[in-house]
Amino acid sequence: MNRWLLVLLAVLSTATQAVEFQVLDAQGDPLPTVMVSAYPTEITAIDKSDNGYPPHAVSNKGTFEYTRFTDTKGVLSWPDLPYVSSVRYRLRKQGYQDLVINPTAEQQFTLTMRPETDSAKLAASRSANTWLAALDLGGDEELKKHFVLQCGFCHQQGTKYIRWQRTADEWSDTFDRMIGYGSRLHDDAQDRLPQLLEEGYRELRENPKLIPPEKPWQAEVVAAKIKELPIGDSFSQMHDLLLASSGLIYVGDNLQDRLYEIDPETGEYSVYRLPRLDYELGGILAGKLKQFPKHESYMGIHSFAESKKDGHIFITPSVQQAILEFDPISKTFTVHEMEEGYYPHTIRVDQQDRVWFTLAISNQVAMFDRATGEFTYYDLPTRSFKESLTVSGSSIILQLARWGVPLHTLPIDKESMGLPLPYGIDVAPDGTVWFARLHTDAIGKIDPVSGEVIMIPTPFKGPRRLRADSRGHLWIAAFPEGQIVEFDPETSVFTRYDMPTEPLGSDTPYSLNVDRERDLVWVNGNASDSLLRFDINRKSWRVFPMPRRVTFTRDVEIAPDGSVFTTNSSFPSWHIEDGQPTLIHLQPGE
Repeated sequence: MNRWLLVLLAVLSTATQAVEFQVLDAQGDPLPTVMVSAYPTEITAIDKSDNGYPPHAVSNKGTFEYTRFTDTKGVLSWPDLPYVSSVRYRLRKQGYQDLVINPTAEQQFTLTMRPETDSAKLAASRSANTWLAALDLGGDEELKKHFVLQCGFCHQQGTKYIRWQRTADEWSDTFDRMIGYGSRLHDDAQDRLPQLLEEGYRELRENPKLIPPEKPWQAEVVAAKIKELPIGDSFSQMHDLLLASSGLIYVGDNLQDRLYEIDPETGEYSVYRLPRLDYELGGILAGKLKQFPKHESYMGIHSFAESKKDGHIFITPSVQQAILEFDPISKTFTVHEMEEGYYPHTIRVDQQDRVWFTLAISNQVAMFDRATGEFTYYDLPTRSFKESLTVSGSSIILQLARWGVPLHTLPIDKESMGLPLPYGIDVAPDGTVWFARLHTDAIGKIDPVSGEVIMIPTPFKGPRRLRADSRGHLWIAAFPEGQIVEFDPETSVFTRYDMPTEPLGSDTPYSLNVDRERDLVWVNGNASDSLLRFDINRKSWRVFPMPRRVTFTRDVEIAPDGSVFTTNSSFPSWHIEDGQPTLIHLQPGE
């Protein structure tokens, strides 16, 4: 029977009852844009017998959580909630105390929300970008951008774990550990920041009114619908995801080497363990996670791309010299090992079914030709003789790290010489391959016919991931700038757009994706607990708040109907409000 017919029958057979909310403020006036989340209290049992996770290839069924918003009259009519009798509701609105309704079978509610008058609690409720904006690092804006770039790509800055009182020595110890995880915080920053952070966060905690308010949720959220599926646990890192042509979602747990295959309609999913072969735990970065309490990262599942030819899924295993191929029919993996290159990062498949990906540590872009089974490597230009020596000696540095030489003892200069870090990559409609190089403030392009590589400096810092739109224009996430940037290859003009997050410049867009059919750019607002949408033609923004605080997303996938998927993917996941990573489905409504 057709899969979509099965889904329709399942929906029709599910008994639904309308639930209605009328939400008022303390004066009895309607409260619009109240976030109402429904959490089931009777949760389907999941088999977690494989070290806390579902066993390989065993089918499970998760339980969805749902979120919607009250309208201008403070009303939410919810006619299609799949369950009523065993559900807990949480109401949330900026500037108000959360309101929780414990399990109830009621279907009509008139509720009053109270404003939060405690300035410390009010500050604590605000998203990380507001704390980051208020944080004073001696007035040195360049130092602050560097701090954001190097200390905000695993988790948010400004969460409750960051706001705790730490001494300068404790901050210094934290930096040593983060450099071991991959941060390139330069030596001067390592010397200056510990004292500045101790003093800066103390000032904010003692004076919570210094934390600025967030931008109020706008009326457009009323039409939005959000559905979340909890997957993994607080030791997971749900890094990237793929919406396959089959309609299934694939999510990679980077820390636990598990591939989740999810039906986003039913919540049914299976988990596939990545092959280990004879690999060492931690792979080429065996020392990286020695201090992390629980992980099974032999390959480090990272990024996804699908072949349009046969639906096979290609995956970058960041800590191996290989790429992975997953057959979604046979559910088997093929490991394509490489003779050179380190840290396979972001991956795309072009119109000729060739697989392109960045190699972040070895300063390369690689192409795997499926027809021949051969790899082609494109060495990217280095910025200095020193950098060329470091890049060519990367295998020696990795071996030293594997032997236990602490990475924080190696010098790091302000330009991150030796680690240019090729990062995001995409294939434009004309077949040109574009990539971003994070630490050099540059993008580049490869002509796949001639093999010519051209580098283009960016007038902004930290180009992270990029995508091409239907015209071939590039859209680039300017991570420490709080902007997205459009690049026109015909005119070589960069146009910068501030993200609408308030205060301006306080968000950190990790990634983005372009809905080429509708001319929309979806952006990961991973400091503001939001997904954002930019209309290319109207030059206008919409902001969609996420249900969990400390929602840190790294990728976004666009469905044929214009809805989008992302994952709550903080490292570590215990930073997330309840420590639970999720697959998130947002239907924007219009």
